[in-house]
Amino acid sequence: MATYQLLHDWTVTPAEAVALQQQLRHEIRIQPLIKPVETIAGCDISFNKFEETVYAGIVVLRLDTLEVVEEVGVVSSATFPYIPGLLSFREIPSLLEAWSKLKTEPDVVMFDGQGIAHPRRIGIASHGGLFLNRPTFGCAKSVLVGRYDEPAPERGAWSPMKHYGETIGAALRTKNKVNPVYVSSGHLIDLETAIALTLQCDGARRGYGYRIPEPTRLTHNLVNALRRGERNPD
Repeated sequence: MATYQLLHDWTVTPAEAVALQQQLRHEIRIQPLIKPVETIAGCDISFNKFEETVYAGIVVLRLDTLEVVEEVGVVSSATFPYIPGLLSFREIPSLLEAWSKLKTEPDVVMFDGQGIAHPRRIGIASHGGLFLNRPTFGCAKSVLVGRYDEPAPERGAWSPMKHYGETIGAALRTKNKVNPVYVSSGHLIDLETAIALTLQCDGARRGYGYRIPEPTRLTHNLVNALRRGERNPD
């Protein structure tokens, strides 16, 4: 089974959560990968509006073929309130529960959310990466913080996202003339590699191309199937 390190307890107040973020952000390492990537996982969660039930999933794919190696889903309950900037405290516990059910430990993990493109530079991909102790990055559908110039309309074009003069991510075009996705390093990976992996995972070489890359797109489908009762948790 896949393992992770327990860095802190999840029973915290919002003020304690902010203090933890300020402490943990100094542990994040943005650096090139140290080994080739063979497998990549996508992580995502889903909620029903006004409910605390969490539907969490992870899908592991081979990077070269984008074939699914393994997928797991869990249903649990959130113990932390919905507070922008602190969503990792609401979502990571369920994702760690799903992670512990994996038989495959993926080389890299893509989160549907932010890495360091976060007000305190520790979004869910960075926070989760510290627990998993492996390369992680965020591929979000919207911006939390930062500004960017619109990238060129062609697939593969990107422009840096800046916040207080610091490059925190990239607005990346994954399909011609569609809205960009927002890629940011999480932990143990650099931005250029995260961009390259996102483009490798967008399905274009298999004859189709969605805006959302396959790891998080397939996981999004999985957790919504869990939420609708069309799939049983593992």
